[in-house]
Amino acid sequence: MTEAFAGQTVETARRILTARFKSDAIESSELDARLLVGAVLGLDLTGLITAAQRQLTADQSLRLEDFAERRLRGEPVARIVGHKEFWGLPLELSAATLVPRPDTETVVELALELLRAGGALSRKLRIADLGTGSGAILLALLSELPNAHGFGTDISPAALQTADTNAASAGLSDRTTFIACDYASGLTGSFDLIVSNPPYIRSVDIAGLAIDVREYDPLAALDGGADGLDAYRALIPQAAPLLAPGAALVVEAGEGQSGQIQALMTAAGLIPAGAPKADLAGIPRAVAGGKMPR
Repeated sequence: MTEAFAGQTVETARRILTARFKSDAIESSELDARLLVGAVLGLDLTGLITAAQRQLTADQSLRLEDFAERRLRGEPVARIVGHKEFWGLPLELSAATLVPRPDTETVVELALELLRAGGALSRKLRIADLGTGSGAILLALLSELPNAHGFGTDISPAALQTADTNAASAGLSDRTTFIACDYASGLTGSFDLIVSNPPYIRSVDIAGLAIDVREYDPLAALDGGADGLDAYRALIPQAAPLLAPGAALVVEAGEGQSGQIQALMTAAGLIPAGAPKADLAGIPRAVAGGKMPR
């Protein structure tokens, strides 16, 4: 169906693509079409409006057709274009990293709220992101904390390379250190904040996930074991001794997991740092436990 795009104007190509996506019951048809046409042309929304009557070249038509077929097979737009915005930061993706999701911004919000309540936003801080992936949470926090230095850990060297690239793009390389290890096992010293978005999907539920997650996100970043809590059992006991007095551990939780995660934090000697913070759907998404002040 390459002919559908060849010689068409930008606006017509976008409309054709939207209709194809709608016929395949893709809910975000209009947005996906706009993003893919924009990626092919290197244009943002304003640029697409300005260039609405420009004709696509043969090469652009071929590339758009490739993008369209990939989307129709279930590949998420972020994977196709190779990047995703998180907390206002454009992040490069790779096969070793999750696509950052808006729910995860809840972790950033709660972490900043806790630092603000402790009057620590402008202080020199050491923060760590366990299982950093693309670096999304760590870089979001560093963008808000001008005097903080961040340590990102991941068991995947490929993920760490992606995170390092994103740190450079955000102008944060001088305040980031990336370490290949399992959660906090390679960290030393004390930290003023530790965050993590670990795998928390129950193994039995993986097959029922949406195709754009099941087939394209790395399994190791999704599978939380039989009850979804394996990662928390590993990282919470590792992280707790590294927290400075008054510091907090903030983690993302799956639906229905916040109470069990709080219990694991309590067993590791941490105290609840307020109620779990809900995401926009009302699901308790960010759970925090703190180290007792001296």
